[in-house]
Amino acid sequence: GARSPWHEVMVARDCCRDTNTKPHRTMTKLSCCLLALAAAQSCNAFVAPGNARADVRLDAKLEGRDIDGVLTPTNNFVLIKVADIQEETEGGILLTGSAKIKKTEGSVVSVGPGKTHQESGLLFPMPVVAGEGVVYGKYDGTEIDYESGKHTLIQDTDILVKFTGDELTLESADVCSDNVLVKVDASEEETASGLVIAATAKKGSKPSTGQVVKVGPGRMASNGEIMTVDIAVDDYVKFRDFAGNEVQISGEEYAVVRMTDILAKF
Repeated sequence: GARSPWHEVMVARDCCRDTNTKPHRTMTKLSCCLLALAAAQSCNAFVAPGNARADVRLDAKLEGRDIDGVLTPTNNFVLIKVADIQEETEGGILLTGSAKIKKTEGSVVSVGPGKTHQESGLLFPMPVVAGEGVVYGKYDGTEIDYESGKHTLIQDTDILVKFTGDELTLESADVCSDNVLVKVDASEEETASGLVIAATAKKGSKPSTGQVVKVGPGRMASNGEIMTVDIAVDDYVKFRDFAGNEVQISGEEYAVVRMTDILAKF
């Protein structure tokens, strides 16, 4: 069979030992050294799978420039591949220009190790993993052009809702930390005289009551324990005005509210 590269190295070594005639000693040593070097370099091409050298890296593109390796978030940052802009309504109407809907959602590409508590030094676990879908705030994140696609870097605290699968539904949706997902009340209210007023006609107002449909696991304390929230699914809650972040799920309006912004339950 074919000889291995290491066999060639051993042959080169024996060649250097056995060649002792004075006229050829200098040239032979030089030839042996070159032979051994070439054989040793060829060994690198036969690295067994799983034993790849640490300096082997992939190339990627960031903002049009080639970078060594892949882009890895630090701390509690999350790299998101932004969902495509919606250019057509559900009814099939094409949208143009500023009418196109820019989604603040996407799929998780990679996550950082997490944030450490300032006093205890404990590591806060990341709430999402690669492959999950997320919805984040409209003004959150830093957009970047990575691998010829639009991406954004957000903090884990910017995540409003996470979901599995290709589409955001109430069944696949979940909230993180001490957030609560609330189905807000109907957008119409009735005056004392019975007149129905649309929410759009009320200046400076926004729905701030509703029914809880999802509850996050809670916030981690400095000792590493999870502090659960004192709210349950199907509770009705009143929260601070403008505290909730609006989220559209299957055409319905919901609000993501932090536990600290909930004033009362009933």
